[in-house]
Amino acid sequence: MSTTDMSRAGPSQAANAPSGGSNPHAVGERGGLSLKDWPLWEVFVRSKQGLEHKHCGSLHASDAQHALQMARDVYTRRQEGVSIWVVPSKSITASAPEDKDALFEPAADKIYRHPTFYDIPEEVGHM
Repeated sequence: MSTTDMSRAGPSQAANAPSGGSNPHAVGERGGLSLKDWPLWEVFVRSKQGLEHKHCGSLHASDAQHALQMARDVYTRRQEGVSIWVVPSKSITASAPEDKDALFEPAADKIYRHPTFYDIPEEVGHM
């Protein structure tokens, strides 16, 4: 169906018609999924000055390659990044805030993990 035919098509025909472009990520070409049906991806970007990736935000994309392209366009427009990670949101497992005591309290009884546990000899000087 051409673009001129699309304008004469009814609403249901126009919605199901191919987009006609060469972009494989255009809405309507990925198995008929709309943007809201695409999976949610978390985006992490490593800046030029940083050594670690930082969470920048989330976006909907049809697949991992599409998520990378969209993340590049949305989160690194000023060429500030050197690396991008995209992770499906459903693959992230997080602790619940109410579990913080069970997760982090046991570290408090391991005083050897703190620098105040050790005596520093006078010969060492300032640290």
